[in-house]
Amino acid sequence: MRKMLSLFIFTVALMSSGNVFAGAHDGGGGAAASGDGHCNYTMENMFAGPFKVCRMPTDAAGCEELGNTDDNADAVSGDGACPAEGAVGTCDMGDVKEVYYEGDPGGLEIGCGFQSGEWISAE
Repeated sequence: MRKMLSLFIFTVALMSSGNVFAGAHDGGGGAAASGDGHCNYTMENMFAGPFKVCRMPTDAAGCEELGNTDDNADAVSGDGACPAEGAVGTCDMGDVKEVYYEGDPGGLEIGCGFQSGEWISAE
């Protein structure tokens, strides 16, 4: 029962936080898909997280914007692609990919679907 409640809360969070999760690929309030670097940050809002994630591609300005969205924190910009080591999976949303390093893969896959993304398991 607790697992179902957690999954429900996570799903509601994804649906209600479109600007955090989906903004980069639909022109919403997130950081635009620009640059050729990545951004490691802690994603958190009032319903879900914190999750250690990495978004690519982005630039330093986009990374700063991600770090200042909702309760996100610890945004650090880097060159090239997100590190694959320790990843749970990736949500491929076309122009933007979000690599998750924490969280339940099943719940993250559902959330990725709400972002019109394709979940790619790290395993």
